[in-house]
Amino acid sequence: MSLWTSGAAAKATGGKVTVAWECSGVSIDTRTIEPGDLFVALTAARDGHEFVAQALEKGAAAALVSHVPEGVSPDAPLLIVDNVLEGLEALGKAGRARTEARVVAVTGSVGKTSTKEMLRAILDGQGKTHASVASYNNHWGVPLTLARMPHDTEFAVIEIGMNHPGEISPLAKMARPHVALVTTVAAVHLEAFENVAGIAQEKAAVFDGLEPGGIAIVNADIETADVLRAHARNLSAEIQDFGETAKDWRLGDVKLTGNVTVARAVHCGDLAMFKVQSAGRHFAMNGLGALAAAEALGADLALSVAALGRWTPFVGRGARETIYLDPVEIERTLELIDEAYNANPTSLGAALEVLAAAVPTNGVGRIGKGRRIAFVGDMKELGPQEVEMHAALASHPAMEDIDVVHCVGPLMQHLHAALPEEKRGHWVEISAELVPDVRRLVDSGDVVMAKGSLSMALSKVVDAIRKLGHPAPQSKNEDA
Repeated sequence: MSLWTSGAAAKATGGKVTVAWECSGVSIDTRTIEPGDLFVALTAARDGHEFVAQALEKGAAAALVSHVPEGVSPDAPLLIVDNVLEGLEALGKAGRARTEARVVAVTGSVGKTSTKEMLRAILDGQGKTHASVASYNNHWGVPLTLARMPHDTEFAVIEIGMNHPGEISPLAKMARPHVALVTTVAAVHLEAFENVAGIAQEKAAVFDGLEPGGIAIVNADIETADVLRAHARNLSAEIQDFGETAKDWRLGDVKLTGNVTVARAVHCGDLAMFKVQSAGRHFAMNGLGALAAAEALGADLALSVAALGRWTPFVGRGARETIYLDPVEIERTLELIDEAYNANPTSLGAALEVLAAAVPTNGVGRIGKGRRIAFVGDMKELGPQEVEMHAALASHPAMEDIDVVHCVGPLMQHLHAALPEEKRGHWVEISAELVPDVRRLVDSGDVVMAKGSLSMALSKVVDAIRKLGHPAPQSKNEDA
């Protein structure tokens, strides 16, 4: 089915078409481009015009460019605009305008991608659903997501992020959501903001794009909740809140059982139970926010709860897996919690709580006692208090139940120094330095968690731990 015709794309962007074409998708990366995609030649680390010829060779239907690239025929299928990013923005706005989809925008200092994926899972069973890919939530990610939206979409989930003041409002106005959710506000990107209240003001700007009669969903438990409410009130938006102190969606008991979180909530006087297939109180909060947003969009609550119960986190965002360390002795395993994608004080604290609640296995490894082991990397963009924030993790309540902490990066050296000697593992400058030692740092029966800012590459440690293992052994009753 055609996503864009050359005529519709030219009308949306004001661009010039060289020859007629139709595309079935939109791509900015020749490494993942599919035949039939429109290739958008954005300029970032490299000028996308350098890759237009390659994109066309791979079967791209056309390319969105600001000029005919060198080595590309003038009669190649092109859409020529004055500015490629502005052309993509125009395409995104047109993509949003032509659909009757119910749209939810998700932002927050922590949990926005997980909550977006929860909403995708919830809504997918109740209508044709379109959502942001990965963490495509910035100045090109949002218009790209909108430009990719099929005509007949019924629900759309748009993730919106920021690094600096003034980024969220124009993206929210582009997305034009019917519902906007702020998962939480925390000390993230403090290099660009004076304080957390400034971050809250920026997050509240997601409400700027609300359609008339739109609903603003606010985390009631955060200190800056009133900042969010005031902004929504000034826009005459309906406000709903969620959390332990909320009046609309109140979170009650939360129990972590194995790899499952089971929670109770009260909504409109009725008791509801829901679960998430991963352990963590933060998953219960994100799940409650997702349920609130889904119902605000018009989704059925019972179906939403059932779908949420089947959702599991992505790799790097809390995914848990069993690593079999011996192909014969099946009890020789360790549990890996992969949180390597990113980190800030709030999300790292939540990950430590998950690790502290995990249950190691005794009597199966060379040490004989299963341990809770953390590999943690620097948290970036925290501003002038970054040293204190890293050191303060040593006094986090969850640390009492964690046996060993290995630290990566200059900032985590301050946590390493602040830890009690019996918990102090290795400190290294970069993750790669830990990789050769992974085999002797972990053992059967251990529960291991890795988390750090993306640039700290804790994924290298995660991959090294995975490579210690083998596929799950087959039962004798299974076919070979």
